[in-house]
Amino acid sequence: MLANTENIVKKINLTLSETSFGNKPKELYEPIDYMLALGGKRMRPLISVLSYLIFKEDYEKAIKPSLSLEVFHNFTLMHDDIMDQAPLRRGQATVHEKWNPNTAILSGDVMLVKAYDLLLDLEPEVLKQVVTLFNQCATHVCEGQQLDMLFEKRNDVTVEEYLEMIRLKTAVLLGFSMQLGGIIAGASKKDTAYLYQAGVAIGIGFQLKDDLLDTFGDPAKFGKKVGGDISSNKKTFLLIRAVELAKGKHAQELTKLLTEKDSPQKIKGVTDLYNKLGVANEANIQIQKYFNSGLGSLAKVKGSIFRRGQLKQFISQLIERES
Repeated sequence: MLANTENIVKKINLTLSETSFGNKPKELYEPIDYMLALGGKRMRPLISVLSYLIFKEDYEKAIKPSLSLEVFHNFTLMHDDIMDQAPLRRGQATVHEKWNPNTAILSGDVMLVKAYDLLLDLEPEVLKQVVTLFNQCATHVCEGQQLDMLFEKRNDVTVEEYLEMIRLKTAVLLGFSMQLGGIIAGASKKDTAYLYQAGVAIGIGFQLKDDLLDTFGDPAKFGKKVGGDISSNKKTFLLIRAVELAKGKHAQELTKLLTEKDSPQKIKGVTDLYNKLGVANEANIQIQKYFNSGLGSLAKVKGSIFRRGQLKQFISQLIERES
């Protein structure tokens, strides 16, 4: 099978569907199957396999370990949804809503354990290195989630603090995803370090793009209602910069809007202020900066120029995405 992006995603989904996480009690395992069947971009395993291909062509060896990233990512989403009391995930009921919070906690715990199971076919010396880095990454993700929760109670969050939070919560997993592909392929420490740097920078840019799309995206393409972050007063790059930039009448208007309950008027009012203050343009500049930084690190990686170009093309799609 030709290793193009579409075929790799098909192979990832096929392998995931064929992977058994357990059967009894069904109340424990059905939520796992349900969560993984909700879909998603499969971005983390895909970017891991694309990184592997820079060094080696037998990419099927990288599929199973790359799935550990997808299972871990979905475990974090399952637990995040409980903390956020989110009713929907990808347009469907969240696990804690469909079952209950205790089930979602326990099923999530099993997913974390099973994520490590998917790494066990790696060579012993590679496995030790990978598990050490995986643990470091997983710890960072938890640190980022804790910061995100703390930010909910603060009105003085800075852009620097926000960028550090999304680096930990979102970007390091993308960095590890690319690094994992390189490690499994036997790449040098220098090249796997460049892959990690590339993934982290791209991950920050990806989250900033998410912030932008949540307010300024096309609802038909975005796949969900825009303005969700505004409705919940979520600390995003846009809101933090708006608070920093708003003066006088604009500051009073923003403060008033943030005290209002969710409504179309609130979303429109805050969006209008964002436009007046130019924060969307600032976000676009930051997005481009981080993606350029990531592509710069990727350019330093030695290996197949064609495969590196394939990965660059996929990253470019992340920059241009509308959903």
